[in-house]
Amino acid sequence: MEDIKCQCGHANPVGTYICEACGNPIGEAVKDKDAVLDMRYEGAARRSQTYNKTIVDKIWNFFSSVKIAVYMIIVVLLASIIGTVFPQEMYIPVPKPANIYYSETYGTIGELYYLLGFHNMYTSWWYVSLLLMIGISLIVCSIDRIIPLYKALNKQRVKHNPNFLIRQKLAAQIEKPAQWNQTLDKIEEQLKKRRYSIKREGDALLAEKARFSRWGPYVNHIGLIVFLIGVLLRLVPGFYLDQYVWVRDGETKKVPDTHYYVKNDGFIIEYYADHEFPQDIGLEEGAKVVKTYKTHAVLYENLNHGLAGAEPKLEKVTEHEILVNHPLKYEDLQLFQAGQKPNALSALNMALMNEKTGEELGKFKIDLYNPQPEYQITADTKIQILEYFPDFEFTEDKKPITKSTNPDNPAFIVNTITPDNPEGEKSWIFLGSYLPAAGVDNLYGFKFSMPDLTNITGLMVRKDKSLPLIYFGCFVTMIGLVMGFYWQHRRIWIQTEGNIVYLAGHTNKNWFSLKNELKAVMDKVKVPVLLEEKGKGGKAS
Repeated sequence: MEDIKCQCGHANPVGTYICEACGNPIGEAVKDKDAVLDMRYEGAARRSQTYNKTIVDKIWNFFSSVKIAVYMIIVVLLASIIGTVFPQEMYIPVPKPANIYYSETYGTIGELYYLLGFHNMYTSWWYVSLLLMIGISLIVCSIDRIIPLYKALNKQRVKHNPNFLIRQKLAAQIEKPAQWNQTLDKIEEQLKKRRYSIKREGDALLAEKARFSRWGPYVNHIGLIVFLIGVLLRLVPGFYLDQYVWVRDGETKKVPDTHYYVKNDGFIIEYYADHEFPQDIGLEEGAKVVKTYKTHAVLYENLNHGLAGAEPKLEKVTEHEILVNHPLKYEDLQLFQAGQKPNALSALNMALMNEKTGEELGKFKIDLYNPQPEYQITADTKIQILEYFPDFEFTEDKKPITKSTNPDNPAFIVNTITPDNPEGEKSWIFLGSYLPAAGVDNLYGFKFSMPDLTNITGLMVRKDKSLPLIYFGCFVTMIGLVMGFYWQHRRIWIQTEGNIVYLAGHTNKNWFSLKNELKAVMDKVKVPVLLEEKGKGGKAS
């Protein structure tokens, strides 16, 4: 591609709108001589507007397009919304294949949700690829614009071609007053009082302030890139953990996806006493108000972690009373108080009975968290557990399922083998009752005693090594937003050509304020001027 030559003889790269040497409009900018100059990137050429031949150029141009970036962001936002319609696979509360769970729970829509891959939205290859593409677009967009902008702003000239000054959005021409040099000195003094940096070349002046605000959008981009890196790091094993664990009183349980174990040394619910209320709050008799939920937790580290087949060797590392908003913290692991089940079912105490004679053959206990395959009642009598539904319910087509792995509504299908019936007789056992198989009169039934109860604490397990990076990215983004919103890059040019004084001003926002500021300066030095504000041009990025 051939460079664009200006009248001054300077060769400018293709895509340049304002001559780098003299500021004269060139190329497309000369078509409409009355139009306001497009000051975006100071009229400098961008790579995406200059090269479009090789495959590298086309890829660069694709990612440098703001329109493409906006489309990708919209797609990610819509996908993120869809991903919250139904729970993601990692949060399915029942131990069954995802395809079966979504179709049984949500019907045809759930099945379609699964087939389209929305059940693992945030870890899917296409969602992660879109995030990566947005990150690449932010980097390419920034480089494509920041380099020509930096070069143009870094080598600003004081003197420009009059066409440059005339075609600014804010411009004026006046006849050169008497004793102009002294007046120009006074103008310089007034502008300095308004915190402008001044450059002089004879009777030409350039006043500038808050140039740093032009970098606000790019600082913003850097913050977003850092934030995006932090989000993507959550997909790296060991960087992010968000799990939930239920632990019974006295139980030691593995913390999911870690090599730690947690022991519940006692879960306590404390209630407010009547004398602690400043006045009668109208509670019903016997009603109580919870004061705090508290778990005395002990954290152990498995020293045999990583040794295949080795039994856990636990070493205590810390203990803490976990309260709401006061988690147990150890290194980068946090355990929050997030749920409770006081007096929850732990085991069923039952006895096998002869239905005709009422004779009790023997007692047995079913641990609802670890039921045995069979229970031996006597030498020749046993009970087999055929199926166990911890949180039992029927589907629409009357099939038994479990809603979760927690024994909130336990049900069993058992087979009772006795000398009278070596093949066994099947029964349903529900909480506090039992039913024989349909169309069968069983010889044996069950008697229920008081079940074992326990307190269960629900702990949210959090680990997020990427959080400092995410916070830092947000902080940098806020700095960029403040730079861009609260300051404006302002420039004022004053230049004399013969008996004519040219005045021009440019800002990236708040033109009304700049106009008033320049008028106030000229009024101070008693030089009347009529500033003309043209069109909608003068846009800068």
